[in-house]
Amino acid sequence: MDVGKILRDLRQKRDELEQAIESLERLARTRGERSGRPPALTRDIKRRGRPPGSKNKPRTDMGASQVAAVATATQSVSTAA
Repeated sequence: MDVGKILRDLRQKRDELEQAIESLERLARTRGERSGRPPALTRDIKRRGRPPGSKNKPRTDMGASQVAAVATATQSVSTAA
């Protein structure tokens, strides 16, 4: 068992851990509330409204009950005039 080699390995690991800790501390300091315009990635997530390409399209497939309702409404309008 080479104690010198073990000590070198442990010191190297300690240095790596210190660097990782410093990086995380720097990251934590810069993680405050940001002001200004958000990056494009987050703007796309918060989109509202209809998706692109969806418009009010006329319906071409009416059921029998809808056809009857339109006919009844048309007849009542023509008799009222």
